[in-house]
Amino acid sequence: MSEPQLWHVTLTVGGTPFDPDAVRGALERLARERPFFLSGRYDGDHAELRYWEEASECEDACAMALRLWGEHRESALLPPWRVCGLEVLSRDEHQRRNGHAVSSAGAWTRFDG
Repeated sequence: MSEPQLWHVTLTVGGTPFDPDAVRGALERLARERPFFLSGRYDGDHAELRYWEEASECEDACAMALRLWGEHRESALLPPWRVCGLEVLSRDEHQRRNGHAVSSAGAWTRFDG
């Protein structure tokens, strides 16, 4: 088993439309339960969460990300949405693509349009 490393996760969920303010409130509750979230975007029918996950392998980080929404659905009052996208990148690959830019923690913004 390899040493744990950081993986940059982008998780996209979506489904039945909800009030965008209710979605933001749910995301803020989720961020209090899991304070590692960096940032995200949301609207009434989908949300995108970006954060760092610690795991030994990419497969482990993927498995944890795929369970995240469902595991917190009741406690954070999340919409009953399903995962519709997942990207998991090694720290080196994320930095290669995005430079050394760091997102502000807790920056929840609406999708444009």
